[in-house]
Amino acid sequence: MIQLQTKLPTDTWVTATWEEYIQTVEDPVYAKAKGYYYNGQMRIETMGVGPDHASDNTVIIFTVNLFGTLKRIPLKGLTNCSYRKPGVREAQPDISYYIGARAKLAPQGSSIVNLNTAASPDLAIEIADTSLSDDLGQKRLLYEDLEIPEYWIVDVENTRIIPFQITSSGSRRITESQVLPGLTISVLTEALTMSRTMDQTEVGAWLLTQFQK
Repeated sequence: MIQLQTKLPTDTWVTATWEEYIQTVEDPVYAKAKGYYYNGQMRIETMGVGPDHASDNTVIIFTVNLFGTLKRIPLKGLTNCSYRKPGVREAQPDISYYIGARAKLAPQGSSIVNLNTAASPDLAIEIADTSLSDDLGQKRLLYEDLEIPEYWIVDVENTRIIPFQITSSGSRRITESQVLPGLTISVLTEALTMSRTMDQTEVGAWLLTQFQK
């Protein structure tokens, strides 16, 4: 049994039962951390607080929302929302989206989303500053098992996006979003690169020219 009197290591996977995981994420000590549970292990992850992580998070949300607005694609985006398959797995992506007709299925309320009764999102996005290897590995398997159609990893240090389409047989790299047809990953990457030296209004003006072509 995990004793919460001793603070657990963060940003690593720790063997735990589901009950131990729930006890941990409900402890006020971890109120500002993100929680993941998969394959009999839990990961308590500290929130990214650096300016590059925060900027990339903002730029990605702005870009997806702008694309959806201009292309008239219904969207419902959620930030740091937890998705739970009780007793089995849980994930808390930095950003997630319900897209198209499924935007109406986006959950509401203050409780963690129960995937036994609620629809899963169409897109999950992790902003990876210090967690890149895990986002590429264990978390990718977690999102595969949650059957979320698309998963993006934003590599903050190298200013790149690593996107995957998730299918029944696993996941594969893509160069254009499948849930947001017409949105190329190269445009997203260029927007992130520009945001390192330009303000977000300038980046937005450039995105407008790309999306209105």
